[in-house]
Amino acid sequence: MSYSDYIVGAAVFDLSGLPKEYFTTGESNDMSWVQSIFQALGLQSLLSSSLRLEGFRHAIIGGTDYHAVVVRQPARYVALLLRSDEMGTIPDGFMEWSFDFDPSILRIHPNFSAV
Repeated sequence: MSYSDYIVGAAVFDLSGLPKEYFTTGESNDMSWVQSIFQALGLQSLLSSSLRLEGFRHAIIGGTDYHAVVVRQPARYVALLLRSDEMGTIPDGFMEWSFDFDPSILRIHPNFSAV
């Protein structure tokens, strides 16, 4: 099973934290989690500027049914919604994979719809 098989939703944000694209599957049409990521990116930006924290690379938000993984890529932030029951804890290999993940492939993936 590929890491991409665990993704049930994705969102792309620009480097200022504004949402640009959303992708859903039939399993998870609810996009309310994107609002939480948007708020987290805003908080991260505020903390970084006021506390002069540098080097944000990723954040993992754990829930009962899903995990949200947010990674900073060179030109954007990518948030991935994952089934927590199948993946359990996030493996290190997944994090490295997510830094290189190109969300544009979801536009043509048969399991995903752009919102």
